[in-house]
Amino acid sequence: MRIVDGMHRLRAAQLRGDESIEVEFFDGEAEDAFVLAVQQNITHGLPLSRADRTAAAKRILADHPDWADRRIAHSTGLAPGTVAALRQCSTDRNEQLNTRVGSDGRIRPLRATEGRLRASQLIADNPGASLREIATSAGIALATAKDVRDRLRQGIDPVSAKVSKTSSNSTVRANVKSAHGPAASRAALVPPVAADGVLPSLRNDPSLRTEAGRMLLQLLIAHSLDDEVKWRQLAAGVPGHRVAVVAQIARQCAEKWRHLACELDRRGL
Repeated sequence: MRIVDGMHRLRAAQLRGDESIEVEFFDGEAEDAFVLAVQQNITHGLPLSRADRTAAAKRILADHPDWADRRIAHSTGLAPGTVAALRQCSTDRNEQLNTRVGSDGRIRPLRATEGRLRASQLIADNPGASLREIATSAGIALATAKDVRDRLRQGIDPVSAKVSKTSSNSTVRANVKSAHGPAASRAALVPPVAADGVLPSLRNDPSLRTEAGRMLLQLLIAHSLDDEVKWRQLAAGVPGHRVAVVAQIARQCAEKWRHLACELDRRGL
């Protein structure tokens, strides 16, 4: 008997002295009732502020991490790029999700590169797994899982150059779109900096001469290698039977740096 939409109409009826009103009951979970309430309040009555809609999107992302950005954007009146940026900076993001559920209820895979890399990790962890098990766990097609396994058996990259290029282009387009969102996409509007040009000034900054500051500087120096040739040499130096494990650790490190960047972006707003 909780009101989903119509709080003010109920109050008006009470002030009129009405003893009963017509209602439409909603049958569903509390999370879905919240989504309905947001949808109703962006289409009529006093419009929700952008801050309210952003807060609603964050809550829906936490409740429904598998929902597509467009689906959440439609429910909250935000741009899909804004939702995508909120998802990137969400600490509640489920890293194991490889699919998104659209407004039509259909399940769609994420970028092909991520699915292929996850499949390669699954194969490395469990070489005896069936193709169907790999495809289901990685959120990719059965044919894609077979292609990944065949590539690994041949000792070549599980991600073809064509797939990698397509995925990279999609990432660039997503970043460009999210740059139109004012708060969550602030980082996309900041010009890139050369680490070797900034690190000396950071080392000489008295405010960073703390335990946390020194630790941060050590990590930044260790990860500021800006020579693409040397990075390729590092990759080439990983033995074949350790490629999948090292790649997974590298992704985990990158994820921790991303969380740090998002936290700093929020502080700088």
